[in-house]
Amino acid sequence: MTCLPQARRFDWSNLGVRAVSTLVLVPLVLVAVWLDGLWFLLLMSVGVALLAIEWGQMTAPQAPVRISAAVTAAVLASLFLVYQDHTALAWIAMVIGAAAAALIARGVAERPADAAFGVVYIAIPSVCLVWLRDKPEGQWWTYLLFAVTWAADIFAFLVGSALKGPKLWPRFSPNKTWSGFGGGLGGSMAVGAVVAALTPLHLALPAAAFIGLMGGAATMAGDLWESMLKRRFGVKDSGDLIPGHGGLLDRVDGLMFAAVVLAAARLVDFGWH
Repeated sequence: MTCLPQARRFDWSNLGVRAVSTLVLVPLVLVAVWLDGLWFLLLMSVGVALLAIEWGQMTAPQAPVRISAAVTAAVLASLFLVYQDHTALAWIAMVIGAAAAALIARGVAERPADAAFGVVYIAIPSVCLVWLRDKPEGQWWTYLLFAVTWAADIFAFLVGSALKGPKLWPRFSPNKTWSGFGGGLGGSMAVGAVVAALTPLHLALPAAAFIGLMGGAATMAGDLWESMLKRRFGVKDSGDLIPGHGGLLDRVDGLMFAAVVLAAARLVDFGWH
């Protein structure tokens, strides 16, 4: 039986590198959200290509280029369709693209279904993000998404490091604790309410806190899901694109899940105002 890699612990020695990477990437994302939706689409397209490259390297190391190209093409087709307000066609294109990726992966990947899953895994949150940004008040909803996601990560780390306690899911992510999970939920709720209070976003504070709660829970679920995937494929990190952080997929795993939750909240709109 193949020994699974140990989960990566936080490395305090590269804290400076991590901070510099964050200071470069965060303003880039925030500016792209603020500018015209086309700029955000371009940023998303670059992100999709990078995520697909990491997915190909992680799931099919013998033929990463072929898999990455298939996943990229399939996801970008869905992105451009939703940007043109053809949302139903975007979801249809995702399904067709996933099937096509699996066919392309036959003979070069151990599990062709992994290529299909890669399309679905990357396309669903990407389509939700582009759709969310393009809606009325889309800028502020997207900022809310990022704020809630970052708050969940930061508060989970701070509270978990301070209080420690029982492990949340030691089999796949031995560094995460129930105290950190609670801290992440509390932080995301508080930040959701603060964003609603300080921006033109038309959300009642209780509604914003609830959306923050759901987004924070989704963020941590996405992080756990990514940990499980990395253990399955026998890798410690999805890549080494971001200095001090690992791969892009390592950084946006929680955001991917949270994007779906906030897009659903924006779509359903249970009288949030």
